[in-house]
Amino acid sequence: MSDPLPAITIGGYLGSGKTTLLNHLLRHADGRRLAILVNEFGELPIDADLIEAEEDGLISIAGGCVCCSFGNDLLAALRDLSQMQPRPDYVIIESSGVAIPGAITASVALLDGVRPDGTIVVVDAETVRKAARDDYIGDTITRQLADAEIVVINKLDLVDEATASDLLQWLATMAPGAAQLPARFGQVAPETIFGAVTTPGTGHKSPHSDALFDSFVLTPSTPVDAQALAKTLAAGGYGIIRAKGHVTGKDKRSWLIQVVGKRWQADPATGTCATGIVCIGLHDQLATDDLRKSVT
Repeated sequence: MSDPLPAITIGGYLGSGKTTLLNHLLRHADGRRLAILVNEFGELPIDADLIEAEEDGLISIAGGCVCCSFGNDLLAALRDLSQMQPRPDYVIIESSGVAIPGAITASVALLDGVRPDGTIVVVDAETVRKAARDDYIGDTITRQLADAEIVVINKLDLVDEATASDLLQWLATMAPGAAQLPARFGQVAPETIFGAVTTPGTGHKSPHSDALFDSFVLTPSTPVDAQALAKTLAAGGYGIIRAKGHVTGKDKRSWLIQVVGKRWQADPATGTCATGIVCIGLHDQLATDDLRKSVT
């Protein structure tokens, strides 16, 4: 039995930069087979130069990635993708600007063989606070943020330092426990979205990793309580945006640990897996010494 197919939900209000982020991830997939799920092809968010072919409702994208529409049946589309050969490495669900991405993630969690791997909300640094106060759209903005596990703060270059500082504090209140990921032009290190470096276990960043981020491979020298360790990494203040990897549990089995924001998960893994948890955080905020102490 294979590991569940990880599904990432990307949401955010109209104009926040979801499309720019999505195309950036496709351009820098670094060998990952990505499947993009959109509600309808009518407003396809993928740049035309990335599209290689279209056939039977499936669009082939450069690098072995695909895009398909789920219409009114998201779970059926996810089920089909989980049975595809070769199977995608990740599914990215691109929600509409007025959708609540946390609700989509909750639906994904109901499906066997698919695992939610993060609710990501993109915001426009220049306009999000004003939009949140709007009588018509404010409730949508605040509900989107409430369930976010990672907030991508896009267009940060359009605000001054004082405004940016105030915005980060406001977002910490509106999206409690979410990791904050600064971005310009939707460009973030793909590892912060997918949770692992291109070659897991090496600790090396991919060529497209942003200088804003550091990665560190945490390798316990002895078997650990996998669930307790995952909980510690999520709540321990180590500056982790994402963490993902395998450890040997006290039951001598391999366990897959995943952390996104304050959410954590630890599950028995299938097959033989190299030991090591890739931890990713903002430059100079990843507490590597404290992380080493957490497994000693």
